[in-house]
Amino acid sequence: MSKKKTSGSYKNNLFKRSEDAKMVRKIAAVIIISLVLILTIGSISGYLYIKSALQPVDPDSDEDINIEIPMGSSTSDIASILEENGIIKDSTVFHFYTKFKNETDFQAGEYTFSPSMNIDALTDALQKGRVMEDPLYTITIPEGKTIDEIAEIYASELPFSKEEFLNKVNDPNYIESLINTYPAILTNDLLNPEIRTPLEGYLFASTYHFYNEEPTVDTVVNRMLEKTADVVTPYMDEIESKELSVHEALTMASIVENEASSEKQRYRIAGVFYNRIEEGMALQTDPTVLYALEEHKDRILTEDLEVESPYNTYHVHSLPVGPISNFAQTSLEAAVNPEESDYLYFLHDDEGNIHYSETNEEHNKLKDQYIN
Repeated sequence: MSKKKTSGSYKNNLFKRSEDAKMVRKIAAVIIISLVLILTIGSISGYLYIKSALQPVDPDSDEDINIEIPMGSSTSDIASILEENGIIKDSTVFHFYTKFKNETDFQAGEYTFSPSMNIDALTDALQKGRVMEDPLYTITIPEGKTIDEIAEIYASELPFSKEEFLNKVNDPNYIESLINTYPAILTNDLLNPEIRTPLEGYLFASTYHFYNEEPTVDTVVNRMLEKTADVVTPYMDEIESKELSVHEALTMASIVENEASSEKQRYRIAGVFYNRIEEGMALQTDPTVLYALEEHKDRILTEDLEVESPYNTYHVHSLPVGPISNFAQTSLEAAVNPEESDYLYFLHDDEGNIHYSETNEEHNKLKDQYIN
């Protein structure tokens, strides 16, 4: 009986040791696999991080950043200066990369760099004292241009068609993504189904530089919206105090842009428009009629004024549903800081002068004198 118990106990202990060994092997296997995965993931992550750090901070940037490299600066010092100024992503990666490539003899001096430059371009510039790589494309978008005209300008210079540009900026899903990206200037006002082209008026007039060989429509649009945000943001307090939305302010700025040819005219015309709105009068501005008609005419006919469109300010007694073009900064400034006056009317003569009046009777006399 004692031998049986001993034999049973031995078997139980043997079985337990076997199970423990299996558990140990499983744990060891899990640890080894985990270590391999950690090392693999770490290696891949490290490789991807280094690869990313060697790429430009912003391949599509046209920003010029002035940087001074002091005399006696080490590679590590230069790397830190470049990172602090947003020219490279990681100073450590830059330092070891230049050591690995045996890039030396960096020159002290004043440089103008761009976040669009890659590390090879930077090291080449620092060795040769070259200021900055030239942009591949330099495109100027004038004030008062519509989306359609902007698309045509870009299509004549960049490797995409006018249709591709227009299809992109009229894609509702794309517009919603932009609203999420630029919430300070883009709102759900753009999703109003009566708006012809959502981004009309939001692509700021300026000169744009592109360093990429094949800029995309998305690249162009984002560059222009960034510029618009830079211009509009400082006026947020004035827009709010005027009890306007950003959309309304840009709409007014676009109308002022199309009605005025000088800074002085812009402020006074903006004041006239606000006076008319306050009096419950229609703005009755011809550029909105032309936008509603989708054509250019030297002379607007009476029948044109009757076109039923949310853009036609002879038809609606308010601002149009959205901007009718882009605008100059002074037009936006006039839209939020108009000149105060009692004028309710104005007209252009053949020589480009503008004549203002406080009453319809005075206005009709001016029409007889300068137009009829």
